[in-house]
Amino acid sequence: MTDLTRRHLAATAIAGLTLPGPAIAQTPRTCEAATLRQVRLGAFTVTTLLDADLMIDGPWPIVGENREASDMAALMRENCLPEARFKPGFTPTLVQTGRQTILFDTGNGDVGFIPRPAGGRLAHLLGQAGLSPEAIDLVVLSHCHTDHIGGLLDGGKRLFPKAGYVVGAREYAFWSDDTRLAAPEAGNEYKSARVFRSHLQPLEERIRFVKPGDSVAPGIKVLAAFGHTPGHLAFHVESEGQRLLIWGDCAHHEIASLARPDWHALFDMDKAAGAATRRTMYNLAATDRILVAGYHTSFPSLGYVIRDGLGYRWIPLTYQLDG
Repeated sequence: MTDLTRRHLAATAIAGLTLPGPAIAQTPRTCEAATLRQVRLGAFTVTTLLDADLMIDGPWPIVGENREASDMAALMRENCLPEARFKPGFTPTLVQTGRQTILFDTGNGDVGFIPRPAGGRLAHLLGQAGLSPEAIDLVVLSHCHTDHIGGLLDGGKRLFPKAGYVVGAREYAFWSDDTRLAAPEAGNEYKSARVFRSHLQPLEERIRFVKPGDSVAPGIKVLAAFGHTPGHLAFHVESEGQRLLIWGDCAHHEIASLARPDWHALFDMDKAAGAATRRTMYNLAATDRILVAGYHTSFPSLGYVIRDGLGYRWIPLTYQLDG
């Protein structure tokens, strides 16, 4: 870099710091911290909140359980990632419409896949976002696994005392069936069934049950995303022509799940339906270039999907919505 170039860059930077008042006063379109990311979506404000931050074993067999571990290792090497370690997102999404403050999924709480202190940070994160739990008007659940409903309670008490709740009717019926408690006690199904009974069932009188095609609120529609669980849902959010797809657990790893959508996911209860749902959701996101909130993709858990050969590729949100 020449001295002339350095002087030009320095002068440009200084000019940027001394812009006239109206330019400085413009509202930034994004703000970012280590565990929060906020963007504007038309008239809505969308905030993702990192509920857990921990390196774990994987992504095999969480993704690719029907493949050899060496297949995953090769895919990770191709993408400059560790072969057997990864840091998934556990990322609830907050949508402020101007009329309502709506939370999609609640994180781990103290019972989820990554409990405290590494997880279960939701209440603290809401405070960082300038909100109290009492400010949440509506809690919407993509499904009833522990890392999505664990944050409904805090210290044994309901965390969102003024909120209503939205749950898929098919999902709620599945987990209400007592045969879920006959599953192996070491497995995810049994644990989720127990947490469902302690955390969600007591809220039943405040729950609105929905099905695909219903509206959660103006601008927010319910989409079928069955397979991961029998009633797993996704949500299409739109404001002033800008769109967001909140797809819950349609990906457990932003490289492996998208590049190999037909590889089985360990926690999918219906493997074939889960794979079909992934293809449907990825195709929607890629075709319409919709911003995606992916619960388990790396924080900020926001990005875009493009087609890549027989699979897809995740493009993380960086500065696409800035300015």
